Amino acid sequence: MHAFGRELAGALRAGDLVVLSGPLGAGKTTLTRGIGEGLGVRGPVTSPTFVLARTHPSLTGGAPLVHVDAYRLSSALELDDLDIDFARSVVVVEWGAGMLDGVAESWLEVAIERPTGADERREAGDAPDAEQADEVGESDEPRTVTVTGYGPRWAGTPVVGDPA
Repeated sequence: MHAFGRELAGALRAGDLVVLSGPLGAGKTTLTRGIGEGLGVRGPVTSPTFVLARTHPSLTGGAPLVHVDAYRLSSALELDDLDIDFARSVVVVEWGAGMLDGVAESWLEVAIERPTGADERREAGDAPDAEQADEVGESDEPRTVTVTGYGPRWAGTPVVGDPA
């Protein structure tokens, strides 16, 4: 997921919005960490769960990365209250599906699926919890990633190669 994030960063520029969806432990934050590395932003890029949004300035003169965790938000109005500079930043929103109506004319949706066996092992106590998964090698499990572009920015534009 990290390597795919670095590759995806090469297609992103100021004003781009990326919406990530997938279950806990799917690799949304790891993907965002890779995007941050690819954009050359100040890190570390970690989950903004408790602060809702974190801005990582560019170290190379490019666009900053705004990393949003919309899990605790209940509406697009709450997202709007965060006063994010969508026009001058690359904005990555975890758990943002259905919350971005009217926020942007174009966006990328990245849907991440991970094997269900990881859920079963985690529930049985044989695997780390979702927060620890990336740190202890659970991130090596294969993922299925579907990238879909919406709006004029992405019309007819290949985003990146096969993430697998």
